[in-house]
Amino acid sequence: MRDVTEIWSYLAHGPLLWLALTLAAFVAGSFLFERAGRRAWANPVLIAVALVAAALELTGTSYATYFEGAQFVHFMLGPVTVALATPLWDNRAAVRRSLLPMAAALAAGLTAALGSVVLIGRAMGLPAGTILSMLPKSATAPVAIGVSEGIGGSPTLTAVLVILTGIVGAVLAPPLLALLRIRDPRARGFAVGLAAHGIGTAQMMLTDARAGAFAGIGLGVGAVTTALVAPLVAHWLF
Repeated sequence: MRDVTEIWSYLAHGPLLWLALTLAAFVAGSFLFERAGRRAWANPVLIAVALVAAALELTGTSYATYFEGAQFVHFMLGPVTVALATPLWDNRAAVRRSLLPMAAALAAGLTAALGSVVLIGRAMGLPAGTILSMLPKSATAPVAIGVSEGIGGSPTLTAVLVILTGIVGAVLAPPLLALLRIRDPRARGFAVGLAAHGIGTAQMMLTDARAGAFAGIGLGVGAVTTALVAPLVAHWLF
């Protein structure tokens, strides 16, 4: 038993262990997603997060130790986001025809995202720092963290809220859109990408290429607009 403990202590501080765990958790999540018939509630990111969190809790491993090994996945977030340009280019004709509806949807979505934070936060009596940390929650993580830091929020809290927003949006948005009988892949994709950023966009890409392309647009314009509007809202509020 002592030998096993010593071996674990050695492996736990090696970067490859936690990178391998992260990849294995996502592979397991993707397998269960396929077995569930690609249902939104079986989102592979949600399953992977649960598996990794359980492993860290059972082994008593700190997040700092885990991130030393898993930071390569974090680094790949930028290139993967840029790679979303490929489906956008493939669907450029449909994008041009939908510019006006997307502009209206962007205005409505951004108003709902920022306005709900302000109204709910103030109704619950949350401190200013918490409300500021919540403002950019619907933008993709790199943008949201930068905006939060710039307006006086907590980047750490913002990162957690961004992940939760993405997972909840990816799980709940598809059945909600189906319940509302919104079947146009352009509308479905743009709405999910705008509300649930990268995780929602990945969910759309797994189900429909055109929906994934419009989700990528929603992610991109939502992030840019949030970066411009959130500081103005923060200045007005506080």
